Amino acid sequence: MKRSFVKMAAILGILMLTGTSSVIAGEEVLTKGAFFPSVKLAVPDDAAHKKYLGLSGSGKFDIPDIAAHVVIVEIFSMYCPHCQKEAPAVNELYRIIENNPMARGKVKLIGIGAGNSPFEVDYFRETYAVPFPLFPDKDYAIHDRIGGVRTPFFYGVAITKGKPAEIFFTYEGKFETADSFLELILKESGLK
Repeated sequence: MKRSFVKMAAILGILMLTGTSSVIAGEEVLTKGAFFPSVKLAVPDDAAHKKYLGLSGSGKFDIPDIAAHVVIVEIFSMYCPHCQKEAPAVNELYRIIENNPMARGKVKLIGIGAGNSPFEVDYFRETYAVPFPLFPDKDYAIHDRIGGVRTPFFYGVAITKGKPAEIFFTYEGKFETADSFLELILKESGLK
């Protein structure tokens, strides 16, 4: 009995260290066909980011308010070594989207920093020269609502005016190339 308790405690410890503790708590990762939860993000102060998202004024906005057909939501963490290593590839994805006539203006990319404060998100943005808007999720409120995913994790959500953002695509970890990832997004979203 004592040995099995020690074994279970060790397994739980490993799961918590690898970021799968949310599964133990009974939360489920949102999948294709589900609606991305309504989240209130701060309208960026940066004029270029505000223009990119098609927002005006100040206050809060929700993902369906973004002027796009598709929003790719990257869940990242400043402390995640995989996110740090993948940052140049995600930046390349942004550049490819902006240079692709089929995607530019229709596909937008944002990042949500799981457990990251505004300071930590700004540090990540500056360190990795991230050109697209990043938002803090200091208390894991958004992260918990989407199932406590590991990072980096990508959601492709379809934007239809007046409706919740519907998830059409999920992806965990490193993608092969930015070009192939965008092709997959375009195909899965129906834009291609």
